[in-house]
Amino acid sequence: MSDTKTRRAPKAAVVLTKAAEQRVADLMAKAPNDAIGVKLSTPRRGCSGLAYSVDYVTEEAKFDEKIETPGGIFYIDGASVLYLIGSTMDWVEDDFTAGFVFENPNAKGACGCGESFMV
Repeated sequence: MSDTKTRRAPKAAVVLTKAAEQRVADLMAKAPNDAIGVKLSTPRRGCSGLAYSVDYVTEEAKFDEKIETPGGIFYIDGASVLYLIGSTMDWVEDDFTAGFVFENPNAKGACGCGESFMV
């Protein structure tokens, strides 16, 4: 019997739906030349304190979580990971709006306009 144990890869802090993965691919297809991926962060803003922000990223930061998707690399800001563990990120389009939608079990509340959340 072998003494080595099989290690599982750690589970990503955020799960991307197929629609979110496709949106990352679409963004990377038209990204600026220096972009290496798309990054999710939670800057302080809005009525409730934190907001979701998705932007191009040009360099990898030391503590960012890196998720490889079929269409490109998706990063999660290292300082935001604790606010996002267990979240699902989706891309939703209808007749009037299009955008990323987050199901975040860590959010204890959100502002009325839906732009920010608190933990």
